[in-house]
Amino acid sequence: MKIQFAPTDLPLTRRLQMASVLQWVFSFLGLAPCCIMMFFVLMFTRFWLISVLYACWFFIDWETPSKGGRRFHFLCHLRVWDYMRDYFPVKLVKTADLDPGKNYILGFHPHGVLVAGAFINFCTYATGFRKLFPGLDSFLLMLPLWFRAPFFRDYIMMAGLIPSDKESASYLLCRQGGGNAVVIAVGGAPEALDARPGAFTILLANKKGFVKLAMEHGAHLVPVFSFGENELFDQVENPRGTCLRWIQDKLQSIMGISLPLFHARGVFQYSFGIMPYRKPINTVVGRPIRVEKNEKPTVEELDALHQLYTEELSQLFEEHKGKYGVPEDQHLSFV
Repeated sequence: MKIQFAPTDLPLTRRLQMASVLQWVFSFLGLAPCCIMMFFVLMFTRFWLISVLYACWFFIDWETPSKGGRRFHFLCHLRVWDYMRDYFPVKLVKTADLDPGKNYILGFHPHGVLVAGAFINFCTYATGFRKLFPGLDSFLLMLPLWFRAPFFRDYIMMAGLIPSDKESASYLLCRQGGGNAVVIAVGGAPEALDARPGAFTILLANKKGFVKLAMEHGAHLVPVFSFGENELFDQVENPRGTCLRWIQDKLQSIMGISLPLFHARGVFQYSFGIMPYRKPINTVVGRPIRVEKNEKPTVEELDALHQLYTEELSQLFEEHKGKYGVPEDQHLSFV
C-alpha cells in the first residue's frame, strides 16, 4: 500500500483543526480508560487522598447525571470546537421554528461511528444551536456506562451529556415551562456497525421506546438527519450473518457498546489511521411532530405515531438529499 503523506507546509489553521479533532477522538476512545486507571493508580501513591476525596464526591454526586447533568457553558464556547467544526466542516440546518415553551425529543439519524455531528451540533455552541433555536437547551444522551467512570463523568457532563436511560430523559421532559431538547441517536450502538460511506441503513423499525417516552410526557418529536455522518470512516466489511458480525453483536449485547472496526486517515498521512476524513456534515433539523400527552398509550396509538415519525424522517431525507450529493435513486432503508 502506497502511503500518501500530508504536506509539510500546511497552514496553521488546518493544523489547529487537526489537533482539535485529535483531542476529541482521544476523549471519545481513550480518556475514560485513562481516567479509571488514574483513579486507582493514585490510591497507591502519596496522592491517595485525591482518590479518596473523589470517591466521596462520586457518592454524593451519584444522581447528578440523571438530574440534568452539570453543563459548563464556557466549555461549550471554547475556540477548540470552532476548529473542530471547520475540520469537516459541520453545518446545522433549520427547517422550522421550535417553540421554546415546549419540550422536545430530537431523533438523530444516522448514528455513524462516533456521532460526530450530534456532538458538535448539540454539545457545543460552534454551529449556533442556541441562536437558531433561542430558548432551547440541548442534551445529548450517552450510554450510562460512561457515567460510572471517575473524572470522565464530570468532563462529559460539562458538555451537556446525560445517560441514555428513561429516568434521565424523563427528568428533563417533565420540566414545566419547556425549553429542553433531548437528543437521542435512535439507532444507538448497533447502528454504528452499519456505518460506512454510502450507507443509508436506519435502525428504526423496532425502536419505539423514544416514541412512547414522547407520548408519556407530551414532548414533541423532531426528526434530524445528518447528511455525511456515515462518510467519515471506512469500516471492515461485516455483513449480517458473518462470523465477525456475530462476534460484534454478541459483544454489543454483553457490554452495551459496539466495536466497529473502523479506519480512515492519520495525523501526518492520508492512507490509514483513526482520524476521520474531512467530509462535510450537514445536520438538518426537521419539522416538529405535535404529540399529545398520553401516559398509557395503546399499542395502536404507539404504532401510529411511530409510523408518522418514520414517514416524516423519510420525507426530510427526500427533500434535502439533492442538496448534499445523495443520488436521486437513493432512499433510506429502515430495519
